[in-house]
Amino acid sequence: MNLVTVIIPYFKKKLFIKETLDSVICQTYKNLEIIIVYDDTDKRDLDYIKDLLKSDKRIQLIVNNVSLGAGASRNLGIKNSKGDYIAFIDADDLWEANKIEFQIEFMQNNNYAVTHSSYKIIDKNKNIIGKRKARNFNHLNELLKSCDIGLSSVVIKKNILHDDCLFATLKTKEDFVFWLSLLKKNIQIKSIDNSLMYWRKLNDSLSSSVGQKLIDGFRVYNQYMKFNFFKSFYLLICLSLNFLKKK
Repeated sequence: MNLVTVIIPYFKKKLFIKETLDSVICQTYKNLEIIIVYDDTDKRDLDYIKDLLKSDKRIQLIVNNVSLGAGASRNLGIKNSKGDYIAFIDADDLWEANKIEFQIEFMQNNNYAVTHSSYKIIDKNKNIIGKRKARNFNHLNELLKSCDIGLSSVVIKKNILHDDCLFATLKTKEDFVFWLSLLKKNIQIKSIDNSLMYWRKLNDSLSSSVGQKLIDGFRVYNQYMKFNFFKSFYLLICLSLNFLKKK
């Protein structure tokens, strides 16, 4: 049974982290390495996180001296991982109990290097308020205009990861750069049309900041993908319109 490393960046999610961690610990797939990356310069939650570590010997903790952001924290988790596969989950999202078992079997049976799944959207009280259907991404152009991949649904083979193919150091959209980098290297992202996770939508989260999304969206295209100003601006408009359609 292959070792799967689960990476969880932590920043001010004390209300949700235990439930998130429980959904990882209770996976039917047991050969897990769980890495929490504490990315808050405010250390008031640190003792609480350390207490959670006592619940399962598979959990490890990395404490950042300075706040690096979610993307860089995930990269640090990848650097310290021992797993053959890497799975990501944010500190307020949830997994179905069979997620990793189902996904690893699907990947191995089909020889896929990267997969993501459909997912349900929940509010802070776990009420289901929407859902997203996963689809295959085989070419870069298929993803450029809309970031339709749920981060906490992704599992990836570690051996395809290199320094030029990791999370960006953006406040938002850091995962979008990662997915585009994979496709740019002709690594396909395959879909599972089963809802295997729950994405928690919080109105006070950084991901809900429209202004920050616009700034980072432009940087994805202009700085990371090296498109000129006009193409970057056009793609940002497309990205924004597609986001509005999904709301």
